[in-house]
Amino acid sequence: MRDKENKSASLIMSKFTHLHVHSEYSVLDGMSKIDQLIEKSIRCGMNSLALTDHGNMFGIKTFADACNKYNSKNHDQKFKPIFGCEAYVAKQTKSNPDGSRFVTENKENLSGYHLVLLAKNL
Repeated sequence: MRDKENKSASLIMSKFTHLHVHSEYSVLDGMSKIDQLIEKSIRCGMNSLALTDHGNMFGIKTFADACNKYNSKNHDQKFKPIFGCEAYVAKQTKSNPDGSRFVTENKENLSGYHLVLLAKNL
């Protein structure tokens, strides 16, 4: 019975992809090493993962390299990296006299929104 449950859970998880994952490159918010994230995803039966660190894309090269390394060793099951970033969106901007725009730094504006951006293709 247990094997059947594990097989069923693995089948369900293979259709699931985390689209909002932070790694050690998300300062004060993530602590997971990229290779460990990939290993855990594969153990759970997933075949893709999106890396969306806070305000930066510093981990993308490490992520791509780790996925390429896994894919070169495993020809039967490929792991798809999805590249992304969690951006900060200010609530409001103001214009300079020359027409350029800037973000106001009042307390209310600093608590802006987060927006997950994912790359669709090259």
